[in-house]
Amino acid sequence: VQLVESGGGLVQAGGSLRLSCAASGFTFDDYAIGWFRQAPGKEREGVSCISISDDGSTYYAESVKGRFTISSDNAKNTVYLQMNNLKPEDTAVYYCATLPQYGSRCPTMTSDDRDYWGKGTLVTVSS
Repeated sequence: VQLVESGGGLVQAGGSLRLSCAASGFTFDDYAIGWFRQAPGKEREGVSCISISDDGSTYYAESVKGRFTISSDNAKNTVYLQMNNLKPEDTAVYYCATLPQYGSRCPTMTSDDRDYWGKGTLVTVSS
């Protein structure tokens, strides 16, 4: 199982980035995929989650609603996080992870170290 994040970088406040999470080694639509972030000195927090199925339900943290959009390309086994109107407080390392397709963990963006995780991509937003 492998998850590889890409697309991070340095951007000014108000700018945009699109993160990608490329998955391999498992049946993509058996899982949900979540995006999480961890800023220096802070705990990891859930950002967004998408159920990889015909339903395609999406969930967002309150802090990113209206600014971030999660989507998936099932043919490419890839999940994207489009981030617009970025703020300095969005600065963090962003990780993607597998979550159970069903249950409460995707809607609540609850992480577990036993899930499959990528190595992360750094997003830095300057003021």
